[in-house]
Amino acid sequence: MIQIETPKKKLQRQISNTLEVWSDDKKEKKLYIILLSLHGLVRGENMELGRDSDTGGQIKYVVELARALAKMPGVYRVDLFTRQISSPEIDWSYGEPTEMLTQGVDNDNDNTGESSGAYIIRIPFGPRDKYLEKELLWPHIQEFVDGALAHILNMSKVLGEQVGNGQPVWPYVIHGHYADAGDSAALLSGALNVPMVLTGHSLGRNKLEQLLKQGRQSWEDINSTYKIMRRIEAEELSLDAAELVITSTRQEIDEQWGLYDGFDVKLEKVLRARDRRGVNCHGRYMPRMAVIPPGMDFSNVVVQDDGPEVEGDLSQLTRGADGSSPKTLPTIWLDTLIMGNRDDIEEMSSGNGNVLTTVLKLIDKYDLYGHVAYPKHHRQSDVPEIYRFAAKTKGVFINPALVEPFGLTLIEAAAHGLPMVATKNGGPVDINRALNNGLLVDPHDHQAIADALLKLLSEKNLWHECRNNGLKNIHLFSWPEHCRTYLTRVAACRMRYPQWQTNNPEDNVDVEESFNDSLKDVQDMSLRLSIDGDLAGASGGGNGLDVQDQVKRVLSKIRKQDSGSSNDNILLDNVPNKYPLLRRRRWLIVIALDSYDSNGAPDNKLIEIIQKIVKGVQLDPQSGRVTGFAFSTAMTMQETIEFLALGNVSVSEFDVVICSSGSEVYYPGVNTEDGKLLPDHDYEVHIDYRWGVEGLKSTICKLMNASEGEEDNEKAYSPIEEDLKSSNAHCISYKIKDLSKARKVDELRQKLRMRGLRCHPMYCRGSSRMHVIPLLASRAQALRYLFVRWRLNVANMYVILGETGDTDYEEMISGTHKTIIMKGVVSKGSEELLRGTGSYQRDDIVPNESSLIAYINETTEENIANALKQLSKSGGM
Repeated sequence: MIQIETPKKKLQRQISNTLEVWSDDKKEKKLYIILLSLHGLVRGENMELGRDSDTGGQIKYVVELARALAKMPGVYRVDLFTRQISSPEIDWSYGEPTEMLTQGVDNDNDNTGESSGAYIIRIPFGPRDKYLEKELLWPHIQEFVDGALAHILNMSKVLGEQVGNGQPVWPYVIHGHYADAGDSAALLSGALNVPMVLTGHSLGRNKLEQLLKQGRQSWEDINSTYKIMRRIEAEELSLDAAELVITSTRQEIDEQWGLYDGFDVKLEKVLRARDRRGVNCHGRYMPRMAVIPPGMDFSNVVVQDDGPEVEGDLSQLTRGADGSSPKTLPTIWLDTLIMGNRDDIEEMSSGNGNVLTTVLKLIDKYDLYGHVAYPKHHRQSDVPEIYRFAAKTKGVFINPALVEPFGLTLIEAAAHGLPMVATKNGGPVDINRALNNGLLVDPHDHQAIADALLKLLSEKNLWHECRNNGLKNIHLFSWPEHCRTYLTRVAACRMRYPQWQTNNPEDNVDVEESFNDSLKDVQDMSLRLSIDGDLAGASGGGNGLDVQDQVKRVLSKIRKQDSGSSNDNILLDNVPNKYPLLRRRRWLIVIALDSYDSNGAPDNKLIEIIQKIVKGVQLDPQSGRVTGFAFSTAMTMQETIEFLALGNVSVSEFDVVICSSGSEVYYPGVNTEDGKLLPDHDYEVHIDYRWGVEGLKSTICKLMNASEGEEDNEKAYSPIEEDLKSSNAHCISYKIKDLSKARKVDELRQKLRMRGLRCHPMYCRGSSRMHVIPLLASRAQALRYLFVRWRLNVANMYVILGETGDTDYEEMISGTHKTIIMKGVVSKGSEELLRGTGSYQRDDIVPNESSLIAYINETTEENIANALKQLSKSGGM
């Protein structure tokens, strides 16, 4: 007799062949897991599922996943991040910053700690008083990332004190759900240098394909309504960064993720085989895909025994050949349409309102009054009863979605003994293969849907067979089973964490060194005041002299207190300073003006502007004393030093210099060797993820040629030339010889993704250079690194930009930092080379209006000071 392998046994066999299954012996671990689900209304109790298209099965899934993971051995805390909303349109509970979902599990009477368990963490981003559809959240994603980063850093420190022996407990994994959270997870993963996992739920390319197939909307209308190209780019970035992609079905991998530039099924298998054999993959990477069926909470499931048969001739339901309504309807026929919660159709979104209006018209057209129920409101607690009612009356559950990523409702229906008719696109394929409890249909074929419904309703033996099959196999979809497989797969990822976790400067600074650093702060401020060589007039009035008097008085007191010491004549310049003064700054002014001439050389007027910025900051001596300066540029460190020297400005006047488009970070005056500045090694390790420099060099040479048809011809004319002098270990620099032949960033990135190469290409220095740097490196990400490394909150940074800049310019505007845009300073940027036609737009990245952005028409010290003061009202100086 041939033994048929069940789906559960097959999954366990596949896992056990290569991975160590997560078990109870992992309980000594104290893991911190991050889940992200940004859109919709998320809360633990009385979920308003169906209130709108954003508050559906995904919300229920992530809440239950958070609860289930927190109960697993070895998991200490799970944070589910979402958006905080304080709007009169919705319940006050969505404005609460924290909500406990479940307490931590006490294993063997071990002290679990007050922070253990599962929590919803709500981060404010976007308009505070408005509930926004997910399509409108895109410009505010980086604001969420900065807010989430602040919470994670605080919680890592708290958990370190509880269970980490004083060292930060970094997140074990950051798991993004849907495209918006995937985009956010990629940035957080890069900022923290921890692994990322992705669950797509519903994919943009697949939705675009289905909507175009319907033929009701043009591509332009679809993109405008659903921001589909921005969503697709977020999914591509998520694939670039993810260690693991979790799907509910194999079909999702082959037919949905297979549509993306960043994932190729065949190439993934080839790279995996090469990696297992230890063969060089030449910098090519593909995320691992894992099919893990969704889980379900069975605690509220009560399966009723079969009731008495209900008589009725369902053949009368067959519509006439002319499409007319049935002449008679049996008394048993009752449709229950669950179409969300609503108060007023007029207040619904246009899409949902149109669907409901169409349904009402059809009911009226065919005179179905009394035969169709469409409840206006339902609570989450009502849902099991709805399933039980349908099963008791020998009904059918139907989900005819164009694409159903998971199919949680199908699992719920099966758990209550209700057969299904479902779309053949997505999760229902694997669910029906495991449960064998219904029929699959093409959602575009109305007749096929009607035939499947009538078949199940009229063939009693088939109905009972589907019901019994579903009940027999439903255990395959329990949450403990899901979480065990989930943790097993995550444990197999390449684990990475910040390299300095055992050498935190805050823990190593003794009292004497702290005092010496404070003296350096005092002296450093006196140097800042003379950055333009005009000490007395630095502030345009008497304030500069007042500060100098204060400095002298402080130094005098210090010397008097130390008068009996043999070291009282030691110069402050010789005071050892192990760590950058950056960590003692309260605010940071980041000068990121991409001002270059036609040859890519820095504009000389930039030095004058830097001096005015410093003076403008010092107009307020109180804040100026604790304010640091950073210079962020596409130039190399050597070029930066030489340029500043032309204006008699020392690079040591800056606390930090971000060079080569964010591929290097320097701390002038701290990290040196034989008088030469050295880059931050921790940052180099931080951004090294998926950096395949040799593979990139050879591929870019093939791609950047004059003819589209000669992509693989290395001898073809190329409009670029490698600039070895401007390159470094994490930046491949090219000079642009023919700008008209240069590929745009989105096109170049697409072709590199298709070859498994992950990186961040950009044009800079007035379109005279192209830089290719690691995937999660950028000038914006470097600021987040400074937050993680030195705890200088991004929200306390002020970034100064021109009206245009390098192709990473848009990334520098968004976030919780404050932005000052100086008009008339940058004459030529590189943004024309960023995107081609058919891509997403700037409005999808940068908010149209923000209290965090100020503009300066004329660059004067007073205007700079006023802009800083204006922005400080939104939180800052």
